[in-house]
Amino acid sequence: MLPMRALRALRHNLIHPILELLQPLMLGGILMMPVLSAAPKPNVLLICIDDLKPLLGCYGDEFALSPSIDKLAGRSLLFKSAYCNQAVCAPSRNSLITGLRPQTLGVYDLATNFRLARPNAVTFPQHFKNSGYHTEALGKILHTGHGNHEDAESWSVPPWKPKVPQYVLKESTANPRPGKNGMRNTSTECADVPDSTYGDGAIADEAILRLKHAKSKPDQPFLLAVGFLKPHLPFVAPKKYWDLYDEDDLPLASVRTPPAGAPEYAPQFGGELRQYADIPKQGPLPEPLQKRLIHGYYAATSYTDAQIGRVIDALDEFDLSKNTIIVLWGDHGWHLGDHGMWCKHTNYEQAARIPLLVSSPDMPSGGATSAMVESVDLYPTLCELAGLPTPKGLDGLSFVPTLRESAVPARDHVIHVYPRGSRLGRAIRTDSLRMVEWKKIGASSDTADIELYDYKLDPLETNNLVSERPAEVAKLRALLAQHPEAKAPITSGSKSEKKKDTRRKGSPIK
Repeated sequence: MLPMRALRALRHNLIHPILELLQPLMLGGILMMPVLSAAPKPNVLLICIDDLKPLLGCYGDEFALSPSIDKLAGRSLLFKSAYCNQAVCAPSRNSLITGLRPQTLGVYDLATNFRLARPNAVTFPQHFKNSGYHTEALGKILHTGHGNHEDAESWSVPPWKPKVPQYVLKESTANPRPGKNGMRNTSTECADVPDSTYGDGAIADEAILRLKHAKSKPDQPFLLAVGFLKPHLPFVAPKKYWDLYDEDDLPLASVRTPPAGAPEYAPQFGGELRQYADIPKQGPLPEPLQKRLIHGYYAATSYTDAQIGRVIDALDEFDLSKNTIIVLWGDHGWHLGDHGMWCKHTNYEQAARIPLLVSSPDMPSGGATSAMVESVDLYPTLCELAGLPTPKGLDGLSFVPTLRESAVPARDHVIHVYPRGSRLGRAIRTDSLRMVEWKKIGASSDTADIELYDYKLDPLETNNLVSERPAEVAKLRALLAQHPEAKAPITSGSKSEKKKDTRRKGSPIK
């Protein structure tokens, strides 16, 4: 047996070097495990598209040439039953950014800024900015114009707008027509010009520059909102996108009359379109003109699709995709002659249904879901995906469970609205039915006019079934009763309320 002194020396010689190696990990005599750095916050690329209905290859349209969006759908979850909260630009975009429905805000028009109704609202980009994100907006995110303005609180630097002409051909602007929103020129333009001649090409150029800056700042999470302008009127696009389609092959609407039995005020007949210089002020549109407009809508969609592809390619090239949530969202649909209607501005399916793709690095990709969602649901969903707390009081519900498993439902119904004069139409849409209750805000439901459509039996909304299906009407009115009464309209009443964002020009992501 070794003497005690020898044992102590052996223990010292064997163990002491190990203890010296562990010393940096020792604190107060307790061995500490290495601390793993927190996972980086995911970036967000929000792509907003103006007036884009689900007229896309990935949504089953056999004519649309939309390879970039179709490719994005392959790495996303595609929502087949996504709906806007009101089919017009400003209220729809207010819903997206605030997580509050128009009937909660009381803002149903283009001119009124949402902060007039809710001064202390925290928008979702503002929430991300307050949580350490650098937030930027390019192109059209909120609706500006008509007296409305941007929201300085939402963005780390002032929003960027393209400074390019809307038209380039002299004949397009040769005979302008005065309208309620200023002078209007032709409804379409086909010019043999590069993509960046028009706004969406310039927006894509700027988005690529901003992503390049983001690449150089890997420790700064960003939220980049890119708002494309087409296919909103006028339908202008470089000639090569018009050349993708044979106008004679594109179909005219199969149903060109309003739904039988609908209130006479429920439809609309293209007031926005009829301001343009080459459009009849009233009456049916000649078929050659209808074909030209449909051709223009498809061409403008393909043009914007190509710009979206450039932005996504840059995201991949700069190695940002692996930690970036991508959302593609259309603000509302568009009537392309169905029911004899053009533009949006209704509660019908073609105006209310929107395209929505969501791609998140840690979620399954390449699928589709029938889960019903509303625009207001994006706010809490993005918060959950980014690991941020969700503010209280939102109308939206997170659909992250659906992103994890596409068969999981998000809502049993959605609600959207549209005003007509003194009435507000509140619509309840389930997987197969839509009911619209038209009445004055605050009035008894007994005074309401009702529409009811069955989309399994009558997907083109040819007949109002209200008198034939009282049981279904009662069920849907019970769902409507779960929602608060709509707030009375708040409107901009003075020039002082139509302030513009006068903050200085800012720098890109840094």
